[in-house]
Amino acid sequence: MSVHTAPKGKPVHVEVGPHSPFDYNYAASETQLHDDPNVVLFFLEKNLHHGTKLDLHFSQTSTVEATFLPRPLADSIPFSSNNVNDILHRFSIKEGSDEAQVVKNTISECEGPIIRGEEKRCVTSLESMVDFATSTLGNNIDAISTRVGKEREWQQYKIAPGVKKLGEKGVVCHKEKYPYAVFYCHKSDNTNAYSVPLEGADGSRAKAVAVCHTDTSNWNPKHLAFQVLKVQPGTVPVCHFLPQDHVVFIPK
Repeated sequence: MSVHTAPKGKPVHVEVGPHSPFDYNYAASETQLHDDPNVVLFFLEKNLHHGTKLDLHFSQTSTVEATFLPRPLADSIPFSSNNVNDILHRFSIKEGSDEAQVVKNTISECEGPIIRGEEKRCVTSLESMVDFATSTLGNNIDAISTRVGKEREWQQYKIAPGVKKLGEKGVVCHKEKYPYAVFYCHKSDNTNAYSVPLEGADGSRAKAVAVCHTDTSNWNPKHLAFQVLKVQPGTVPVCHFLPQDHVVFIPK
C-alpha cells in the first residue's frame, strides 16, 4: 500500500498495538503479554543450540506495507510530538482514532530516553538508516535479516546444525507501526548476533537472525522478555529473533 503524502488524501490505516517489545524502557502490558505475537521471539542464549524446539510465527510487523519515502520528502515531514496535529492532518488521520494513537506511540518511543551504553535513532529513510549504521560501525558493513520462504501460521521449529555467530556488536533496526516506513535503530556494545538455521515441523526451512543482549541490567524490570522468560534484569543473556521486516547491520 502506498502512502498518500499530499496534505489531504485517503486515510492511511495502520495497526494499533502496544509499545514495541524491542524498546527496553517499557513495561509490558497485560494485553501485550497475552496478545503480542512477538512474545515467542524471546529466549535465553543458553538454548541457542542444535535441537532446541521453539513455537514460532515469523509474521511481518504490519499487514500494511509501509514503504520508505525518498529522503528529501521524509525530511520535509515533521516527526515530533510537538507536531502531532500537523502529522495527523497530513495523513488524514482522525484525532482520537486507533491510527492516531499508533502515531503518538511511535513518536513517543523515538523521543524516549536511551538506555546506558546504547545509541539510538529513529530513521525515516533508507539513507538515514545507512548513515546511522555507518556512523557507529564504520563503512564496511553487512545488512542481514530473517528469511522465511513462505509466511506460515504458528508451528514448531527446531534449531538445525550450523548456528553461526556473526559478531559482538551491531546496529539493530526494528520496523515501527507508522503511515510510512520508520525504523527504531539502536546500537549496544553488549550484543551478540547469530545466524540461526531453522527446520519447521512441516519440513519448511528458515534462516533466522537472533540478537542476544548480554547486559540487561538497565532494562525496565517489567519488560516483556523478563516476564516471559521468568528471569531478572542483568542475570542472564536474553535473546530474540528478528521479525522478517527488521534488519541488523554488522561489521564485515
